[in-house]
Amino acid sequence: MIFLKVLAVVLGLAFLLFGYFIYFKKKYNLINGFEADFKAGRKKEEYAKKVGMIEFVVGIVLLITGVALILFA
Repeated sequence: MIFLKVLAVVLGLAFLLFGYFIYFKKKYNLINGFEADFKAGRKKEEYAKKVGMIEFVVGIVLLITGVALILFA
């Protein structure tokens, strides 16, 4: 069971960092194929910001859940 708790924390941290880099640091190259689609006009910057924010929020939720499970379970 400890493996799942640690996995939740690690995944939360990974999602949190990717979301941070995409949304706040504007590293859109972390999104697979975004730069080519952006240059071709198929995707807009708002798409990248949405992806970054979703990953950031999911990372926060997973990280808090994993830490809470480790502390209270």
